[in-house]
Amino acid sequence: MKKITILALHLGYGGIERCISNLVNSLCSDYEIEIISTYKLFDTPVFKIDDKVTIKYLITDMKPNKKEIKEALSKFKIITLVKELIKSKKILKLKKELMINYIKNCHSDIIISTRDIHNLWLSKYGNSSSLKIGWEHNFHNNDQKYINKIIKSVYGLDYFVLVSKSLKEFYDGKTGNCKCVYIPNSISYIPKNKSKLDGKNLISVGRLEVEKGYSDLIDVFEMVHKIYPDLKLNIIGDGSLREELQKKINKLNLSDSIILHGFKDSKYIEKELLKSSIYLMSSLTESFGLVLIEASSFGLPCIAFSSANGACEIIKDNWDGYLIENRDKEKMAKRIVNLIKNPERRIIMGDNAYKKSINYKADNIKDMWVELFEEKW
Repeated sequence: MKKITILALHLGYGGIERCISNLVNSLCSDYEIEIISTYKLFDTPVFKIDDKVTIKYLITDMKPNKKEIKEALSKFKIITLVKELIKSKKILKLKKELMINYIKNCHSDIIISTRDIHNLWLSKYGNSSSLKIGWEHNFHNNDQKYINKIIKSVYGLDYFVLVSKSLKEFYDGKTGNCKCVYIPNSISYIPKNKSKLDGKNLISVGRLEVEKGYSDLIDVFEMVHKIYPDLKLNIIGDGSLREELQKKINKLNLSDSIILHGFKDSKYIEKELLKSSIYLMSSLTESFGLVLIEASSFGLPCIAFSSANGACEIIKDNWDGYLIENRDKEKMAKRIVNLIKNPERRIIMGDNAYKKSINYKADNIKDMWVELFEEKW
């Protein structure tokens, strides 16, 4: 049985971490799998990982302290800031030393890196007999500095897996001898039950950070609320903007209609999806948008801004949802109102979304990874 090592930053909340979980759970019956996680943020991984998978943590007694540094800066606590900066330098040095040392001594048949810095270290220090793979989840946003960093990081790898077709097309021919391969992310299962689409709930799931565009979504919902005051918008996720977004919700007198649920587990999210009629994505950018596939698997039509490039590969406009160009908030509001007014249209789009989601079943995507491992590309 071949051995696969996956290099991860942590196993906490995040899209990459969810994708790692889905991948290893689909592969662990056929491969010996270990996950090497730099940090141990929680006692157990946030997303369930099969017991057959071995998990090793490199750092168990320290965690990233960006939050503490930011807080010290905002409150002008100079002594605390200096202490946190010294601690941060120590953590980063230890992180680098431990991961490089592990890579140097790793003789697994296949090594998959999930971060650009791990790509770089794997390129430089990885065993020549191992199949070395970089796995990219982020959209570049035409940021040349980021693009150059990514290209440099994969030059010593065998394959560079991109989760969207547009990313593969963009990096093709730029990565030297490292071959670019398109493998989309998968969903862990297709649910037995679909939403009846008869509820008065809209839903969105994601981190409460600038790039997710939730301030714009609140503006959109305010317009919809004037026409359908009994609708509710459930936003599941947490992040640095939670307090700011809650203040905006309160200021607009929408605290009874827009609910910030915070971080919740998958079972909680599934229950909310089953009660919802439309899924909304307001991201400024998105490389893939796994959550759109998950929402589609519950039979929900999805509406997203086309600025989220990954959404454009998942949603077929006017077939299983709507794509809103130029981040036009008024147009998004009109599309939501249109679907609320037309339950038959909602049902047709939801059925189309469900059918599409089957293409992303774990077994289907697993086959693509196995072909890569056997180097049949």
